[in-house]
Amino acid sequence: MQLIQIESRSAKPFLKWVGGKQQLLDQFALLFPAHFHSYHEPFLGGGAVYFHLWSSNQITGAAYLSDLNEELVDTYLAVRNRVDDVIAILRKHEANHSHDYYYHVRAADRKMHQLTQVEKAARLIYLNRTCYNGLYRVNRKGQFNVPIGSYQAPKIVFEDTLRAASRALQPANLHIRKFESVLDYAQAGDFIYFDPPYVPISKTASFTSYTLDSFSDENQHQLAEVFGELSRRGCYCMLSNSYSPLTLNLYRDYRIETVRAIRAVNSNGGARGAINEVVVLNY
Repeated sequence: MQLIQIESRSAKPFLKWVGGKQQLLDQFALLFPAHFHSYHEPFLGGGAVYFHLWSSNQITGAAYLSDLNEELVDTYLAVRNRVDDVIAILRKHEANHSHDYYYHVRAADRKMHQLTQVEKAARLIYLNRTCYNGLYRVNRKGQFNVPIGSYQAPKIVFEDTLRAASRALQPANLHIRKFESVLDYAQAGDFIYFDPPYVPISKTASFTSYTLDSFSDENQHQLAEVFGELSRRGCYCMLSNSYSPLTLNLYRDYRIETVRAIRAVNSNGGARGAINEVVVLNY
């Protein structure tokens, strides 16, 4: 009897991302829809949910991944299409890493138009691995402004992780898009996972500067309208956000589950630790 070998595949995020969902996947696993057509993730970030669904063979149709952060999407495209070249430049960054070198590379965003997509990707990954807390933050000019982290010998080249991510991204459609553009292509039976910048739960917990434009309360209301339209269309929608009065009010007509997350980025040390977050479901 001939045995059929099933390909084993596994991928995980190659970027550290504030609010990343890697730690919540065990709790999320019970909440994902059992079956769906295409998959959509309009706030890609670190991509933990996509990599998990791909690794567990739950994505059988098309996958549409997008974000408004152009540098982030370019990084995913470079890792998908030219991972060997990205790794080669990362090796150079790792060999040259120092305090002065970090700030030299960080300052390159003043002339980003001179960098290739691969160079931009390697730069972002390098900064992500060596900056304070892996935080991605830009100023009003769109310039990365996070200081260097206090790592003694940071590991910068994760070759296996990058190659696995490249394989996982091969079937994905990657685009720089506003979140509301999901309405242009999502259809009944599709699964959409939203992971927007969270509603701040304190004055020291507002990290929304992933792009030039912060994510305002008005954006949160607009997102809730998109969630409602997709629900009426017959899509499976899942959304993460902070356990806040605004979130609970915006999604009061839907199923709301609570998950526990460890959040370490807060200027107030007493506010760090396990906190409640909500997952909104329309199914």
